[in-house]
Amino acid sequence: MSAAPTPPAPPGDQFNELVALMARLRAPDGCPWDQKQTFDTIKPYLLEETYEVLDAIDARDWPELREELGDLLLQPVFFAQMAAEAGHFRIEDCLAAINQKLIRRHPHIFAETVAETAEDVKRNWDQIKAEEKSAKGLAPGTLLSGISRAQPALTEAAQISSKAAGQGFDWPAIEPVFDKLREELAELAEARRGGVASEIEDEFGDILFVMVNLARFLKVDPEQALRKSNAKFRGRFGYVEARLAEMGRPFAESNIEEMELLWQEAKIALKSAR
Repeated sequence: MSAAPTPPAPPGDQFNELVALMARLRAPDGCPWDQKQTFDTIKPYLLEETYEVLDAIDARDWPELREELGDLLLQPVFFAQMAAEAGHFRIEDCLAAINQKLIRRHPHIFAETVAETAEDVKRNWDQIKAEEKSAKGLAPGTLLSGISRAQPALTEAAQISSKAAGQGFDWPAIEPVFDKLREELAELAEARRGGVASEIEDEFGDILFVMVNLARFLKVDPEQALRKSNAKFRGRFGYVEARLAEMGRPFAESNIEEMELLWQEAKIALKSAR
């Protein structure tokens, strides 16, 4: 009878080991590649690892997600090691800050504040966040100034519309949003007839923004919805490509009718394979 596998060390021990490994790699006698990295050179890896985590979640690939979360966890440790070397802060400071923030921003759990719904929690969170900025002597700015522009445009639009809606600048129900979408589609058609590229771009952007608002009413994350549609298209298009190859017919020798038949076949085949 084989022995039971040894359970991994507690998370605190494992995290301390990761921090020590990163320090060793950055040491004078460490890894040449790790030594030469800077805050700017590591930024792309943070974004790349984030999207790989999202891909694993979309695929419900739990072993892959476990590995990708580890890769993602490495990134803040890497940044914090470089910050420590420069005398800015240490990873302990980051952990203390987020622990304190979670306690401070959840007074309905750790204090006496009452919050019975997710909306109540969000309102309290925003109010506490504003108070924190005021305590730091930061100017309150505009309502939208706290929303980062350095993120996917769909995500930014979702945050903008949500923030505005939270102040009452919103449609009273979902039906007027559909009306607005039809209005914007008509304006795009008119701009297309005019043939001015900048106006076409403007109207197309307006349609996307209305669609983001529609997603908010439907409680759909537009960024994730589009990611899933992209993955679905990849799968179906790959099926069509593979079937054409089986038939010895490259795309150049096929036609849209033939590809459409294979596309419908792909929808059935891939749906049944889930």
